[in-house]
Amino acid sequence: MSARPLHATERAALLLQLVPYLLGKGEVSVAEAADEFEVTPDQMREMVQKLTVIGRPGEGGFWQLPNDLFDIDWDLLDERDLIVITNSVGLERAPRLTAREAAALLAGLQLAATLPGVGDSGTVQNLIVKLARGAASAPAEVIVAPGPVDDVRVTVAEALRRGVAVSFTYQAPDAAPTTRTVDPAKVHIADGQWYLQGWCHMREGMRTFHLERVSEVALTEIPVSHSGEPVPQLFEPGAGDVLARVRYPRQIAPLLGEYLSGAQIAAAGELATATMRVADEQSLKRVATRLGGDVEVLAPVGARRAAAAWAAAGLAQYR
Repeated sequence: MSARPLHATERAALLLQLVPYLLGKGEVSVAEAADEFEVTPDQMREMVQKLTVIGRPGEGGFWQLPNDLFDIDWDLLDERDLIVITNSVGLERAPRLTAREAAALLAGLQLAATLPGVGDSGTVQNLIVKLARGAASAPAEVIVAPGPVDDVRVTVAEALRRGVAVSFTYQAPDAAPTTRTVDPAKVHIADGQWYLQGWCHMREGMRTFHLERVSEVALTEIPVSHSGEPVPQLFEPGAGDVLARVRYPRQIAPLLGEYLSGAQIAAAGELATATMRVADEQSLKRVATRLGGDVEVLAPVGARRAAAAWAAAGLAQYR
């Protein structure tokens, strides 16, 4: 690699990343570190040498004792081109995650690892290892229980890897099941629900599918033919969307999340009314019932009836 000039801001950013990298490695060659940071070995050696004049402010903020500066094993650097930090300026005493905090983050990373194109990159697994190592005490073992849509995500990930379409049965609300062939593009999670976006051969366009309505998913031998098509935002309005209105207390707006993205909102006192486009009249019933009656579906009539029927069916299970 030929040397390229490093600007002051870029050099400072590299130094900030270099210290935790070297501490994590313990011992690393100049060549390996240079390759990791995309600089030449000479530039890496220069940055490592400059670490020895960097540290934490001493008493009064303007002078430093030897233990306040980073130090390296100069013999290893000069004789074997190896980098080892011998004084880490107390960074090992930095605040650490509690076992419970680490376990919560590990659960989130395990969930992220199920996303096609994410879990197989190696990045998530590296983060899981670092989190477990960086906790103040050993985090509890976390197991993310598989859900009913896991088979769909696994199949979609394999389809993306092979570059082929998937076929499945899709049960839209108040409609007969249909068999779809789809060039998969993305899998998303929003408000606890999983969605697949891809080019539907039957509809001849990009469509979003609720994974809980997908069944009998299978790989095909059909090569994807619309991988270059733009993928719309998850809740971007479509030609078949329904215009809906809901009323809710203004303080619960954050709980409505993506549903309010792009909505027209009118506030009157402590209440707000949102006019938005939704995929179908059934899609608001979960939101209305999940928020314990705080959300009132105003229109269309079909959406009001769907929410009321959903709530009545749930209530009937307690009788």
